[in-house]
Amino acid sequence: EVQLVESGGGLVQPGGSLRLSCAASGFTFDDYAMSWVRQAPGKGLEWVSAISWNGGSTYYAESMKGRFTISRDNAKNTLYLQMNSLKSEDTAVYYCATNGPVVVTTTQRAYWGQGTQVTVSS
Repeated sequence: EVQLVESGGGLVQPGGSLRLSCAASGFTFDDYAMSWVRQAPGKGLEWVSAISWNGGSTYYAESMKGRFTISRDNAKNTLYLQMNSLKSEDTAVYYCATNGPVVVTTTQRAYWGQGTQVTVSS
């Protein structure tokens, strides 16, 4: 059974930082590219970032570039998203997801986690 379990969300002030984690199981994690996708209140899904199977290539949506860093630890079957300089517009539910080996920079994925809430507010 494929499982993706996000954690690390919470409440943070503008300008602060959070580190999200995604624990993967039920598939060969180090064969697959991974992504983060988010959904802000009242809005549709938005692709955030992606990473290749070995972490050698990373991709970011323009608004996240320079603030967010995606990484992975294949020995731990875990995906991370380090978020710095957070803004109120970053408030959203953040999901980790995968389509398999190929990096996909859209919101379409075969497997999704349940999401973790990030709230940026003073």
